[in-house]
Amino acid sequence: MDTERQIIAYKNYFLDFYEELDDNVQAKIEWTLNLIQVTQKVPEKYFKHLTGTKGLYEVRVEVGNNIFRIFSFFDKGNVVVLGNGFQKKSQKTPKQEIKMALKIMEEYYIEQEEKENKTKKSKK
Repeated sequence: MDTERQIIAYKNYFLDFYEELDDNVQAKIEWTLNLIQVTQKVPEKYFKHLTGTKGLYEVRVEVGNNIFRIFSFFDKGNVVVLGNGFQKKSQKTPKQEIKMALKIMEEYYIEQEEKENKTKKSKK
């Protein structure tokens, strides 16, 4: 099966979180990211749009009784960009985690726009 999506980690937001986790949690995250990469319609159990946001998604990972979330968003159609992650300890997603994810998403898009503008200027 061909890969439908490319997954990239933006700066060290995701990797800093990931590297602190136990091997079994890392393995489940890798399994989930692979599922997102190769599955056309990913079940909401693993990848869900965050209600009330414009384009913010969460990668959803459960290992035993522990729940982990990794915020992500799309760039250029099929590129999934990973932002910050956290261990979920309550029913609701903490507002400060959402704020941080939105800030990361905005930072990413501004950076991409600046790169495109530099590329356009250098082609003139």
